[in-house]
Amino acid sequence: MKQPVVVVDFTRLSIPEKIDFFNHVLGHLANNPFYTTPDISLEEVQLSVDNLTLASLAAHDGSRVNTSLMHDAEVIAEKNFRILAAYVQRIADGDISKILSSGFHISQLQSAIQKPLLAIKDGPNSGSIIYVVKAVDKAGAYIWQYYEGETPPATEAEWVTAGHSTSATFQVDGLNKAKVYLFRFAAITNTGTTDFSAPVSKVVL
Repeated sequence: MKQPVVVVDFTRLSIPEKIDFFNHVLGHLANNPFYTTPDISLEEVQLSVDNLTLASLAAHDGSRVNTSLMHDAEVIAEKNFRILAAYVQRIADGDISKILSSGFHISQLQSAIQKPLLAIKDGPNSGSIIYVVKAVDKAGAYIWQYYEGETPPATEAEWVTAGHSTSATFQVDGLNKAKVYLFRFAAITNTGTTDFSAPVSKVVL
């Protein structure tokens, strides 16, 4: 799985938004037990944010000089936060909770192999349902299971195997009406059988 990454998406924010975000991060890093020795002092970073705030206020007069000074202050503050972001990335070492505790944003993660989404639809008859999944790459067959209950059973043996199929859909009949069931599936590929999907619950009609 790809390691989570601290993103420097603050570069796309407007200056007022950057100031708010910078103060947000500094608030999270202050007295944070994970980040006690930053590569740049938080006092220095806070000063750069304060300077940006003052420069932004001064630039409201529209003068070229004050606008230029504001952008100079923006460059310094951004540089400092890039240093902090790299520090957080190094110290967190892929720990999502540690990264989030810093106030920085994290890259969107995807599993190396994503489990396809399982959908359970009403079947054509009372007491029937239809499993529908996105076809799994290189799958030669599917295993379809269910369990009557709102929470997963205590043991794997309690899951009922409804059947197997070579297609990514499967119909089950004869279920108890007005009962909550959990449904799941696994795929059989040329490298073995995948883990079962996360259970999906549905009241059988």
